Amino acid sequence: MLRSLRRQADLSQRELAGLSGVPQSTVARIESGQSTDPRFQTVHRLIRAAGGRLRLASANDAASSCRCEDARREVFQDDTRRDEAGRRYPAHLDVRKVRRLKDWPGAWWAYSYTLPPDRWPLRVPEVTYDLNRGRRDERRLRERIRDSVRIRRVTDGVPDGCWRLLAELPDGDIVGELRAHERSLDLLVGEDWGDQREVVLDGVLVTPGLRLLGLGRRLVTRLAEETRLAGPSAVCATAEFGGVDFLLACGYQLDGTRPATLRLRQP
Repeated sequence: MLRSLRRQADLSQRELAGLSGVPQSTVARIESGQSTDPRFQTVHRLIRAAGGRLRLASANDAASSCRCEDARREVFQDDTRRDEAGRRYPAHLDVRKVRRLKDWPGAWWAYSYTLPPDRWPLRVPEVTYDLNRGRRDERRLRERIRDSVRIRRVTDGVPDGCWRLLAELPDGDIVGELRAHERSLDLLVGEDWGDQREVVLDGVLVTPGLRLLGLGRRLVTRLAEETRLAGPSAVCATAEFGGVDFLLACGYQLDGTRPATLRLRQP
């Protein structure tokens, strides 16, 4: 639990020892389990130096017990990650697995490659981390925002047969938006197709600083759920550049038709 708290504060063992006045060797023994019964004053100083608060609870406090067990599981998962020499990674560096070449900061050229792992030009480590404090803070902030965003549909002022979905933070700030409208196939093919309808995706927008967090995918997935309940048979979209890969990753398929893209510029 001390390692988890230190990770949230982004403090190394040496930094925590300097702030608390507790020797670094004591911090290391507590985290490794060698010091199983540290003094209460020592625990209090460490927690306060890491920006936490100490709360005493009875043994039958179920909520406290659940939070305690969750923290232990998180620390155990991090403790299993070791470097090639068998050394444990520093807890405050937020070690993460390298699943794609772009996950490794050392692969600054990664955006030029789309090769499978067995053909990567350099040996890539199994796990990585950010040495830069600013990057760690930015990554943690993005993850907190990602977990707090909720998707809701706006109906006020929106015509029937149209969709406006918003990605919002708890304070009401909008960080993403999707708009779509329904069309009849009768107007598309010029003949009576009965009651068949489909939805056209007008666009998806996510705040630039919060892209690549899955917010756009959540908006597109929510539109699919909404239209499935409303009755239209399909959702269509016209995309270019990176939008094509984005929609393919969301489950869309390239249509067999080849529409022409036309633009009328006003004088």
